[in-house]
Amino acid sequence: MVDHLTYRTSWSPEDGEHVAVCVEFPSLSWLARTPDKASAGIRRLVTDVLAEMLVNGETPPDLPSGRG
Repeated sequence: MVDHLTYRTSWSPEDGEHVAVCVEFPSLSWLARTPDKASAGIRRLVTDVLAEMLVNGETPPDLPSGRG
């Protein structure tokens, strides 16, 4: 499911690092020195959050149209 979500990585001048976000989880982000490490970090974080949501009986966000 994590691979079906929308991710973006960009440079953050304020932080001096790359920041990766997941569109479906706007409150989550991951900072790293390289875009690849930022991307890997946000994917791990989203995986952990989704697993915790399922354990707690919470419903994950809807996938974008056509991806489910």
